[in-house]
Amino acid sequence: MRVFVDTEFTDFVQIDLISIALVSEDGREFYAERNDYRAEDCSDFVREAVLPLLGRIEGATCNRTELTQRLRAWFEELPEPATLMFDYFADWELLADAFLGDEYDQPPKNVGEKQMLTSEFIGNPIFQRALYNSFTPEWPAHHALVDARAFRHAFVALLQAS
Repeated sequence: MRVFVDTEFTDFVQIDLISIALVSEDGREFYAERNDYRAEDCSDFVREAVLPLLGRIEGATCNRTELTQRLRAWFEELPEPATLMFDYFADWELLADAFLGDEYDQPPKNVGEKQMLTSEFIGNPIFQRALYNSFTPEWPAHHALVDARAFRHAFVALLQAS
């Protein structure tokens, strides 16, 4: 099973997870927003494009420790190992860090392979069209759950066209 991952984070230098979303091929979703990241570490872009989109999903807010527990519990419910799909390597690094938190030394057992959505996928016109058609004025890009849903939608569209 493929699971599409997207994260939002403070900036490229002082990188810290703000929000994370995972959307599986079969439609299962995980979304969380951390309430203990350092807002002063956010880039101007994050302040303008990401932070205004937070707080839209009830029950998503948690601290780093709660995030690890929620994320691991979600993975335990998956019926098979997950191939993690992402478009930026920092998404994987932030997810791996969230899996471990302060108390674990291994990711959940259902974590399988990881696969970068390379330009072969992302640059494909079918993928591009499906990706951009996923965004709306109410739910634009740069919200982790919206982006993960869009990646899933675009990947499925590309597979169906093949």
